[in-house]
Amino acid sequence: MNSSSKSRRKIPNTSTENGDSGDKLDQLLLSSAITNGEDLSPFIRKTFATGKPETLLHHLRHFCRSKESEIEEVCKIHYQDFIMAVDDLRSLLSGVELLKSSISNSNQQLQSVAVPLLTSLDSFIESRNKCQNISLAIDSLRICVSLMELCKRVNFHLSNNNFYMALKCIDSIERDYISKTPSSTLRRMLEKNIPAIRAYVERRIAKEFGDWLVEIRTVSRNLGQVAIGQASAGRQREEELRIRQRQAEEQSRLSVRDTVYALEEEDDDGYSVGDVGNDVYGNGGSVNNGNGGLGFDLTPLYRSYHIHQTLGLEDGFKKYYFENRKLQLTSDFQVSSMTPFLESHQTFFAQIAGFFIVEDRVLRTGGGLINKMEVENLWDTAVSKMCSVLEDQFSRMRTANHLLLIKDYVSLLGVTLRRYGYSVDALLDVLNKHRDKYHELLLSDCRKQIAEALAADKFEQMWMNKEYEYSMNVLSFQIQTSDIVPAFPYIAPFSSTVPDCCRIVRSFIEDSVSFMSHGGQLDFYDVVKKYLDRLLTEVLDDALLKLIGTSISGVNQAMVVAANMAVLERACDFFFRHAAKLSGIPLRMVERSRRKFPLTKARDAAEEMLCSLLKKKVDGFMTLIENVNWMTDEPPQTENEYVNEVIIFLETLLSTAQQILPGEVLKRVLQDVLAHISETIVNFLVSESVKRFSLNAVMGIDVDVKLLESFAENQASLVSEEEAVQLKKALVEARQLVNLLLSNNPENFLNPVIRERSYNALDYRKVGIISEKLKDPTERLFGTFGSRGAKQNPKKKSLDSLIKRLKDVN
Repeated sequence: MNSSSKSRRKIPNTSTENGDSGDKLDQLLLSSAITNGEDLSPFIRKTFATGKPETLLHHLRHFCRSKESEIEEVCKIHYQDFIMAVDDLRSLLSGVELLKSSISNSNQQLQSVAVPLLTSLDSFIESRNKCQNISLAIDSLRICVSLMELCKRVNFHLSNNNFYMALKCIDSIERDYISKTPSSTLRRMLEKNIPAIRAYVERRIAKEFGDWLVEIRTVSRNLGQVAIGQASAGRQREEELRIRQRQAEEQSRLSVRDTVYALEEEDDDGYSVGDVGNDVYGNGGSVNNGNGGLGFDLTPLYRSYHIHQTLGLEDGFKKYYFENRKLQLTSDFQVSSMTPFLESHQTFFAQIAGFFIVEDRVLRTGGGLINKMEVENLWDTAVSKMCSVLEDQFSRMRTANHLLLIKDYVSLLGVTLRRYGYSVDALLDVLNKHRDKYHELLLSDCRKQIAEALAADKFEQMWMNKEYEYSMNVLSFQIQTSDIVPAFPYIAPFSSTVPDCCRIVRSFIEDSVSFMSHGGQLDFYDVVKKYLDRLLTEVLDDALLKLIGTSISGVNQAMVVAANMAVLERACDFFFRHAAKLSGIPLRMVERSRRKFPLTKARDAAEEMLCSLLKKKVDGFMTLIENVNWMTDEPPQTENEYVNEVIIFLETLLSTAQQILPGEVLKRVLQDVLAHISETIVNFLVSESVKRFSLNAVMGIDVDVKLLESFAENQASLVSEEEAVQLKKALVEARQLVNLLLSNNPENFLNPVIRERSYNALDYRKVGIISEKLKDPTERLFGTFGSRGAKQNPKKKSLDSLIKRLKDVN
């Protein structure tokens, strides 16, 4: 009980001590917060939360009492300072009174001294104002005099149509005088008349510019024609230079110094690009033809441009100029359907050339009137339209010469405008694009011309009575066989077909080279050569083949045609050399790439036709072989009749043929005819016309063959000895057959080695048939009864063995 009561007594004591310490802490915190100007709301909330607001009030009162003493100390200090300030102010008021009295005295002294000076100053100011007024009047008069001088100059320039200087004077008036003019009347007059003068100048310049636009079209056409004409003359000079250079190259004996001298001499009188500019353009914006023929300059255009610059309308005039020129260019592209393009193409392209020559001049000397981009846009438009017109016109053309004329003029246009910096690749591309069409038209024209030339030929040897005829028909195509000029009248070994066709082919080459030249492609020989091959193989060769197959009926005609082919073979070499020469290709390259004769089909057909006709003639004489006595009992003393007739015919033929046919052709034809004679003899023995023949008849054939062989050997004067041997070999079949029938051992034919060496031209079947027909010389009528038991002839035995074995083989 006691312990518990003690405990209860101690607890309240502890609580009271804790409460006092807590109040002190709260008081300190509150004082610190008030001193530091902190927010007191946390203290207030805490007080009301605990339900003891009196404590807070107590603390606040205690804080106020603690500050009252501090306030009293501060007030005492400030009061002492105030008393001292009042004392200082009283002492200052006495000093101010003394200063006021001093200032008043000074003011009186200053006024007494300054009155005379102020009177003098007033007089000076009045005099200065008068002087300023006089100066202002003089300046006004000077301005008016200068202004009137400018007005007088404006009137003078207007009266002389010097609008640019008049506008410059007006600009000077507006800039320097009109705002300074002292006279309102004069200012109103200027403000009224200056716009009127500007409007007048604008009207005059607009009319002058309009007249220039009309005149420039005609002048542009003339200018374009002059420029293109100069380009053509330059091209002609270049062609002459190339011809001289080719002639110098052909003269291989000339020294290098001579060749160089020739070229330098040409350069002295040659044509340069710079000359074109000097010829077309004069000085100071003038455009002429080098001789003052056009008499036209760009001064009206530049005057209009400068005046519009002065008027502040520079951009508008530039646009106006560009749009008008663009409209003019568009109207220049109008191709009249009433006039054939072939007749109007020169005017059409000359107009465009002149247009862009003028624009180039304006670009370079116009001071920004037109810029490079605008000129290029105009040129792109022109190129596009020209390409379209060319595509359309080329697609309608059916004559190669017309297409060539237009192509040449377009290429000259390209050369002309390229000198002024215009790109002409698109135009050249259009020309190259129609290369195939042009050559197809050219081939078609040549096909007609060749057909007409062949139809007009009578296939008779040409007569040439004068040297110029020989030069024109022979030397110009290098088809002569000798450098010695023959005596006249001269009978050529060819007909009129040869020079006529040569002229057609040469013209084709020159037209082809002309089309390919100046088209941007430097090496075009392969193209010209390709179309030349087509002309020779597809046109000339086919025409000759058709002619040979339909129009040749006699030996003389066939002989002339064969001779023509031999001459054309030499002409073909000239054609390719001529094409290379015109294309600027060294002749050694052509010689190195020599190809076979392109008229091989026609040549072979001509020789085949000649041989066929000759064989028919020979066959007529060979029918006399039927008159041979095949069963003769005696060896013949002379040749048979048929061979005499054949040899007479061949000799007659040779006397004519050697005057026409070259030795190589003559050899081939004669060889074919002799082979035909040999084959005819053998085939006659094989035929049913000969039932039996004797060995004596074979000896007669041997005489005939020897006579023919002798004839072949005697032709060594016409052909070489080697070729004469080949002619003799044409009779090999008949010779080997005779040798076999006259041999003692015909059975050797079956020996492969001997047969290959001595009888390689004989046919098994023919040998078998002919051997069976050969009669044994020992046979007699009823001889079988008298010869029984007699020994058989060895040759007969060998022949029988041959016949038997050939039957087995067959």
